[in-house]
Amino acid sequence: MLSVQGLSAGYGRARVLFEVSFEVEPGRLVCVMGRNGVGKTTLLNTVMGVLPATAGTVTFEGRDVTRLRPDERVRLGLGYVPQGHETFPQLSVLGNLMVTVEASTHRDPGAIEEALEVFPRLKPLLKKRAGFLSGGQQQQLAMARALVTRPKLLILDEPTEGIQPSIILEIEEAIEGLHRSGLAVLLVEQYLDLALRLADRFLILDAGHVVRAGTAEELREEEVHRLLAV
Repeated sequence: MLSVQGLSAGYGRARVLFEVSFEVEPGRLVCVMGRNGVGKTTLLNTVMGVLPATAGTVTFEGRDVTRLRPDERVRLGLGYVPQGHETFPQLSVLGNLMVTVEASTHRDPGAIEEALEVFPRLKPLLKKRAGFLSGGQQQQLAMARALVTRPKLLILDEPTEGIQPSIILEIEEAIEGLHRSGLAVLLVEQYLDLALRLADRFLILDAGHVVRAGTAEELREEEVHRLLAV
């Protein structure tokens, strides 16, 4: 489904990613892990086209998307939830979802109801401005906005960061349910326990290089714990 081969990227003269390669197969959940500042967010931004690749390719469903704009990748089926609970703060919860549907290719209002089934906590908040939501509620709205585009691959950048524990559990359950329904997921996550519960495969970045990759069972190995230790 998604194939990343020899991907390099950076900011100006500062190179951050070095020939990163991995794949996400249909229906699989791949977890990207590593210490802070190793290039995880840069990797997702490059996969989505937010940051241009300086070398390598990104292929989605057999099509080379390396030079496509982010909105073009979304229309092909890549859904992205970056860090920071990004929403339109002046719009209501419903307004956020409607604007996203209108900008998508299918423009199916039914997608809103489907997203709200995944995040029922948002239902009584539809008229509330997004800017007045808690951090956890904003994160759920950001994920719901990605879902209304009907993605084939959902890309999540640390969706549990800075979220209250009760909503972390709801977000985990939502991700697990989406994965169980057959949606492919590329997830950046710091918590090893959560990765153990959710991932099919993982890769670990260190200084912009893939230093380890494998199956979820291998996450229990001592070397993995060492690579993730602060």
